[in-house]
Amino acid sequence: MDMDVKFMRLALKEAKKGKGYTHPNPAVGAVIVKNGKILGKGYHKKAGMPHAEREAIKDAESKGFDISGSTMYVTLEPCCHYGRTPPCTDAIVDRRIKRVVVATVDPNPQVSGKGIKVLKDRGIDVKVGVLEKEAVKLNEDFFVYVKEKRPFIHLKIAQSIDGRTATRTGSSKWITGENSRKLAHRLRKEATAVMVGTGTALSDNPALTVRNIPSKKQPLRVLIDKELKTPLNYKLFDSSAETVVFISDRADEKKVQMLSERENIKLVKLPLKEGKFSLDDILSELYHMEVVHLLVEGGSSLITQFLQEGIFDKLSLFVAPKIIGGDGIPSVGALGVLDVNEAVSLKIESIKKTGNDIYMEMYP
Repeated sequence: MDMDVKFMRLALKEAKKGKGYTHPNPAVGAVIVKNGKILGKGYHKKAGMPHAEREAIKDAESKGFDISGSTMYVTLEPCCHYGRTPPCTDAIVDRRIKRVVVATVDPNPQVSGKGIKVLKDRGIDVKVGVLEKEAVKLNEDFFVYVKEKRPFIHLKIAQSIDGRTATRTGSSKWITGENSRKLAHRLRKEATAVMVGTGTALSDNPALTVRNIPSKKQPLRVLIDKELKTPLNYKLFDSSAETVVFISDRADEKKVQMLSERENIKLVKLPLKEGKFSLDDILSELYHMEVVHLLVEGGSSLITQFLQEGIFDKLSLFVAPKIIGGDGIPSVGALGVLDVNEAVSLKIESIKKTGNDIYMEMYP
């Protein structure tokens, strides 16, 4: 195996340790190698904390290694500006690291190519593009957030084999098995925020928290409830995580007053357009709250609106080998498709069996 590929794989493995914890920053890993020996490893743990490059340098120096003349493998271009932390390019130059291998260029205009130029101008040998596809995939949410100026939209559906999310009475626990539910919690862990609409809140009383797997944080909970129909004693309003509620001027004023007094609840009032909120308005608000990755868990009408407007970046589908029948609640509502060629087309990225279910990752 090519040595650059080998060590970049290790850097990507490091980066994955921070996935879900670093927003609004990307997940980044770094490995320092000299004469074929790994001297230090590190990853970005959280926004405001040292970047991966500095973590790897700290790791190597804590073991007493001289890293001058070494090669650093990093999954994203080193930053060259002052943000919440100092430039990583300075640390690389100061330690006289001889060579830097970068998986992919940073899409952030403050960096994008400038970090690489700084290193080259200081006489450091720089190689770019090793395992680039894997590095971009790891931070697909960050790339969309920076380029599109909106959150990465990740739709999640759990359904029967005939496309139903519940029976006609609303019974839905549990369509999918334990393995699928555990994987769904991992998706929550990697998201900045998890969103549901009024229907799901009322029928399921979801907590929208990460459970059953270890996690150092809880995602922001986002509720779309224009009239604020959700009872105030429901789990979405408990103290286990922060919640943002999008309401309209139709919202119950007494409930608005009571919720506004709770520290972990934020109410955002938006105008209605033809009886609905504009997704652009919602996403703009979430972007300014630094929501990088938005996991949309339902229900059917909310998922349908994202599909109708073509605003989504990824679809995770859990399919259980159960048949509910035509009187069940469909996972997607009417899209107005008259010709099969007008259907929403998806590309299947991966399929795997999870317990007795099937899990698919798809992209537009």
